[in-house]
Amino acid sequence: MSISIMELDENTTHLWDAYVAHHPESTLFHTLIWRDAVTEAFGHSSRYLLAFRDRRVAGVLPLMRVDSRLAGTLMVSVPYGVYGGSLADDDETHRALLEAATAVAVQAGAQWLDIRSIRARWPALPITDRYVTFRKALPADPDRVLAEMPRKARAAARQARERFHLVSRFDETRLDEVWTLYSQSMRRLASPNYPLRFFRALIARTRCESQAGRRIEHLVQIVEHQGRAIAGLVSFIYRDTLLPYFAGCDERFEKYHPNHFMYLSAMEKGVEMGCREFDFGRSRVDNRGSCDFKRFQGFEPTPLQYQYFVPVGGRAPDLTPNNPRLQLSRRVWPRLPLAVTRPLGAWLSKSIPG
Repeated sequence: MSISIMELDENTTHLWDAYVAHHPESTLFHTLIWRDAVTEAFGHSSRYLLAFRDRRVAGVLPLMRVDSRLAGTLMVSVPYGVYGGSLADDDETHRALLEAATAVAVQAGAQWLDIRSIRARWPALPITDRYVTFRKALPADPDRVLAEMPRKARAAARQARERFHLVSRFDETRLDEVWTLYSQSMRRLASPNYPLRFFRALIARTRCESQAGRRIEHLVQIVEHQGRAIAGLVSFIYRDTLLPYFAGCDERFEKYHPNHFMYLSAMEKGVEMGCREFDFGRSRVDNRGSCDFKRFQGFEPTPLQYQYFVPVGGRAPDLTPNNPRLQLSRRVWPRLPLAVTRPLGAWLSKSIPG
């Protein structure tokens, strides 16, 4: 049977939701929750593709347009997300969705089509080997989380809890505090922060216990030392996977091991809530600090097989921290006051789709 492709509209959102909810490889980033939060926070438009075979949905591909002041027009599946790309019943449908996506990119005059697939779908497209992800199973008992951590990480987390008396609090009303700590950390890392409205948009859309048959929740977490917030984390739960996504720490308190304790507490809470997997997210392979920290916690890297398409006349953007053109700004950024980096970072992030 032939495959037809159409763009998502308000009359077909229920079909998208149902297909994504039941596809075994779907992620939070394939949901319309992510699309709507990105649109609200950044204003990017979407071109979500539905594949039909015999009047039945056979696949989907989320796609958003990013008009970047730094790199021109980009089509991304999906911006600010770790994962993306097509979900489909078979290879033929994957191919049809790619053909439609490349046509959209050409029509939009895009420089680049960025497809954040977990594993490569199309042999003809190149793969970028820039990123790895870190995932592992959680124990069934929250009391086993600490015991199953590597020895040195376990000692640091235990010291944070027993010697320094750090406390984790899970409280949605403290979201702004998490963002404050996150934006402080991003300045230290010489990276632009996402706007607070993005945090709020995602939290507002992940309050439901179940949507279209899938579990979508969030955790807003603050780590305190003697009543003072010193670290914070926003995590999302999709099905039975816990995904920590936005984190920040006051570097003046790093001697108390707040990050070790924060992720331990998040995993313990996740197990209490029925999570069976912890997804530590994406790191660049050249970001030794991030990769080493995740390995230190007992996670091993798995390469992500992002793929891309460059239309005729287009060019591959380099928005990574290693771009020589960005080195001066990266040296200056940590020296700027937060009153400058917070609004400027929020503005810049609209042009850098993560």
